[in-house]
Amino acid sequence: MTEYKALRHIPHANLFRQGDVFVLFGELFGRGYANGLVDQARAAGMTILGITVGRRDEGGALRALTTEEHAEAEGKLGGKIINVPLMAGFDMDAPEGEQNPTEMLAGVTLKGWQEDKLDWDKIEACRLAGVRRFSAAAQQAMAEIDKLVPDGANVFFAHTMAGGIPKIKAFLAIANRIYKGRGERFMSSRALLDSDLGKLILMNFDEVTANTLKYLIDASSAIRERVTAQGGQVRYTAYGYHGTEVLIGGEYTWQTYTNYTQGYAKMRLESIAEAAWRQGIAATVFNCPEIRTNSSDIFVGVELSLFPLLAALKKENGGAWAQQQWDACQALLGEGVSLQSILDKLEAYLQTDTSKGFRDFEAWPMDNTPALADVMIGTSDEITSLHLDRKALITDHLSALVLESAGPLMFHGAAEKIAPVLWLNHDIIARQLNELHN
Repeated sequence: MTEYKALRHIPHANLFRQGDVFVLFGELFGRGYANGLVDQARAAGMTILGITVGRRDEGGALRALTTEEHAEAEGKLGGKIINVPLMAGFDMDAPEGEQNPTEMLAGVTLKGWQEDKLDWDKIEACRLAGVRRFSAAAQQAMAEIDKLVPDGANVFFAHTMAGGIPKIKAFLAIANRIYKGRGERFMSSRALLDSDLGKLILMNFDEVTANTLKYLIDASSAIRERVTAQGGQVRYTAYGYHGTEVLIGGEYTWQTYTNYTQGYAKMRLESIAEAAWRQGIAATVFNCPEIRTNSSDIFVGVELSLFPLLAALKKENGGAWAQQQWDACQALLGEGVSLQSILDKLEAYLQTDTSKGFRDFEAWPMDNTPALADVMIGTSDEITSLHLDRKALITDHLSALVLESAGPLMFHGAAEKIAPVLWLNHDIIARQLNELHN
């Protein structure tokens, strides 16, 4: 288990400047945590480089971006993208002439998925094929990036890869029951993890979310050695999640969303950063707060932990600007609904014995239960219904604030070289926001 270390001060180290190079090891597909780091790099005058995961053709084969796709991706990033496909995971990989894992799972149904068995020797052969493909592509991409890093420059590598669910029709229905189901529609997350399907998903999560950081560190060794030999510095960051301290009963208290199936891969990610750190490589996983993104919306209730940020903004002396955030959130609620009543509902939810039972850091990530699904999903549905518009939620506004704060915390925190794993909790998120706006 990773040592719990929260970032308690606002870092101001300014290592990166004009002429230095920022490398986004992932692809921007919308608004998310990665944008905050890109914004910081751009403000510092850094040269921005990126990679692509590539695209699949109609037959499922991985290909590079077309000229149009390449131009669009570079426009979105605001920098040059190395057009070498770096799709992580092995769900579409296989030795020549063999089935890939997605094909092996094609016959999975909602009725029989728990009994379906996989040939693990074949799965391992697919995993190794995927690792060879990805590692070779990473070496190729880094050789191109090496040419773009000038002598005397510092380099910032931002790892943003996560995910790994195979594209099989039945899984969406399974996921809806595990992450959204309650009552008769509830399904145990342990049932998934104990199944062959679940074990495969965990393996693929490891490859996409965690092992890609190791492949990045290995593939960029020539860049790192050249830069450091010339007196420059190299940093690696990655996005973790391992629960967040939020205000409960007026005190910052660690809590977590359950069931967070990717938690096992996120802990592996932490261990990769720790191993790199021991070798003198400055790699830091920043465990960030729960927010709403395109990919997190399947997890109903993950957004609930955002609401206490409003109280944190005031507790950390946000003044008039903090009040403006309260007013903006109040304006999103239906007639006669007070923001304070929403926060009271959240406090009641966080104070239930059921919620308290999941604040076990050592046991993370815990399995879901019918009782938790009932109170968490029920609270989420109730609060959502109290908004004027279900497509304009308080949690959207608060997510944007967290993204704005996390960018500078990670950018300057990485420069300061503090530790291999750091938690960004609501206290430091609020203090950074208040410093930016007051």
